[in-house]
Amino acid sequence: MTVVIGIPASAADETRSPIVGDVVKKLAGLGARVLVQRGATDASFATPESLGDVDWVDTSAEVIAGSDVIWTIGNLAPADQAAMRPGQVLMGLLTPYAGVDHANALAAQGITAFAMELLPRISRAQSMDILSSQGSASGYQCVLIAAARAPKFFPMLTYAAGTIRPSRVLVIGAGVAGLQAIATAKRLGAMVQGYDVRPETREQVESLGAKFVDTGVSAAGEGGYARELTAEEIDKQRAALAKAVADADILITTAAVPGKKAPVIVTRAMVEAMKPGSIVVDMAAEGGGNVEGTVAGKDLLVGSARVVGPTNLPGRMPVHTSEMFAKNLLNFTTPMINDGQLTIDWTDEVIAGTALTHGGRVVHAGVAKVLGLPEPTAPAAPAASAPAPTTDNAEGKEA
Repeated sequence: MTVVIGIPASAADETRSPIVGDVVKKLAGLGARVLVQRGATDASFATPESLGDVDWVDTSAEVIAGSDVIWTIGNLAPADQAAMRPGQVLMGLLTPYAGVDHANALAAQGITAFAMELLPRISRAQSMDILSSQGSASGYQCVLIAAARAPKFFPMLTYAAGTIRPSRVLVIGAGVAGLQAIATAKRLGAMVQGYDVRPETREQVESLGAKFVDTGVSAAGEGGYARELTAEEIDKQRAALAKAVADADILITTAAVPGKKAPVIVTRAMVEAMKPGSIVVDMAAEGGGNVEGTVAGKDLLVGSARVVGPTNLPGRMPVHTSEMFAKNLLNFTTPMINDGQLTIDWTDEVIAGTALTHGGRVVHAGVAKVLGLPEPTAPAAPAASAPAPTTDNAEGKEA
């Protein structure tokens, strides 16, 4: 039976959609159908006409009932999750480290959940990497937020009475988001410095025309992420960064550790030592913040500097971030669809490494460790397929 990909409406404050017209066409080429809740794509400006040949229903309950696989940005509403059937597949951003109750609830329902935050950081999976695609948008947005609030020009400016020096921008964290922030600040003409505890990022920072800040602290971790620093390393890092922070007109922080609260890298005293009118944009605000005193969703004065804690940065540009998100999900799902049928190959390291729950248990070792759950065994070795939908929604198709 033809596999059905379901798209329920996201939370009210989410503007992105996990489906776009190009992806609908490619899914059709694989033999899959797409079932969409009316209104689910309105905020991302994906009109029914642009989506093309999809089936439409009025409620999220109808999407859940009529689909084999659910694509989502963020966790489902409790009622929708409760309505999912054992063996049904859930894919998207699922906040796997949010709490043991959340992970156990997915497992108890028998849902096969793929949390895209867990995608292995290997070359073959780059085209599926939602964190990278959305992080790129976040880094770009951080610079625009800073530029809009800054009381100075970013570029050098020559005028009849003299020359204005360019702004100094410091970006902490040189992952995808940080590198995009560096590149964007350079395009706006600022003098840019970049910092990361992973020494291998120096070449990437310098390749973008920025100067690398060397604190003497190295904390390369697994999977392309930094490890947690020791207390001694944190003190050494802060002492070395203090001068660079004080010299900056703009500070952008992007550091994160999977499954952990965002590391506090910049103290309140460091912010208070910044020049009057300085701008701090803490991209990690939703994870607790890299800057002491950051409040998610707030714009605060700390000393003479303004500290901004933006939330859902990718949602500020939903046309392109929805396109990237949908293509990432398509690339992850494509190997599971053969002749229109859903078949999950648990021997595939990308698929197995992204699985959060399967067969009634939490199967991701990293999540289980963080949440204090028993160490899981590998997911089911034989190929498995999801059950067919219980209702036929063909009548919901919109002309």
